[in-house]
Amino acid sequence: METKLTRLLNIKYPIIQAPMFLVSNVAMVTEAMKAGIAGCIPALNYRTLEELREAILKLKQNKVEGGSFGFNLIVNKSNIKYKGQLEVLCELGCDFIITSLGNPEETINEAHKAGIKVFCDVTDLRFAKKVEALGADALIAVNNEAGGHRGNISPKDLIEQLNANCNIPVISAGGVGTKQDLDKMLSYGAEGVSVGSPFIASLEAEVTEDYKQACVDYGAEDIVMTERISGTPCTVINTPYVQKIGTKSPWIERLLNKNRKLKKWVKMIRFSIGMKATEKAAKQATYKTVWVAGPSIEHTKQILSTKEIVARLIS
Repeated sequence: METKLTRLLNIKYPIIQAPMFLVSNVAMVTEAMKAGIAGCIPALNYRTLEELREAILKLKQNKVEGGSFGFNLIVNKSNIKYKGQLEVLCELGCDFIITSLGNPEETINEAHKAGIKVFCDVTDLRFAKKVEALGADALIAVNNEAGGHRGNISPKDLIEQLNANCNIPVISAGGVGTKQDLDKMLSYGAEGVSVGSPFIASLEAEVTEDYKQACVDYGAEDIVMTERISGTPCTVINTPYVQKIGTKSPWIERLLNKNRKLKKWVKMIRFSIGMKATEKAAKQATYKTVWVAGPSIEHTKQILSTKEIVARLIS
């Protein structure tokens, strides 16, 4: 299963355990590395730079041959911790950074000075060509089967479009829950895949058992798009609570979003409120269950170790 991604990161299998807000942690990524894949954690999972620093040092200590680790950075103005996070990552080092939601130019420049590779989330060719021109090492092609903030283009069309017009590796994000899915993405021309939702129901994930069990009990048909987390459509499990509150933004937000000057502030407030609600649902028992997940939970039939989930993806 050698591909450009396995060579870029010196991993055994062309899989990145995707960064998931509140879900990804050191234990998961350590087990992912032991299983021969790459693991990634959102830098925002750590409240302080000191906590981020501790996580990097622990992962460096736990690193094994055939595995690698990285961090996800939100690179737009909504992440007020961005500058400090980038500085710590470049100072201590990691194998790669995945950028999301913004201009990655500074991240690419600073990371490359520190010998860190940078992969950029893209949902279409326009953004892909921009980040390639900035020096990105690979594209994370977020398709319409991804969990969280997904794209609008099918995996096949997006992979083929990017390969036809770009010269850096394409890593497909979304729609992978089995070895058959992995083989399909590689057959379309992807050099690897980024897989998130199947790892929510892992022993190492530090979320509630209710969240994990929901990923077992619900399937692809139970995934809906909501605007109530970040103001941008995001995939969640269609629990009774989600059905009760609906998936559209409140009318006052929709009205304010029509004002160009106010739109940015409305989105920032919605993002803050949505993240707090998501955190509460993930970390403690509550009737307000807003659980982020993608359609690939269709293949999650029981709570397993990270090692066992990787085994399902490669055999």
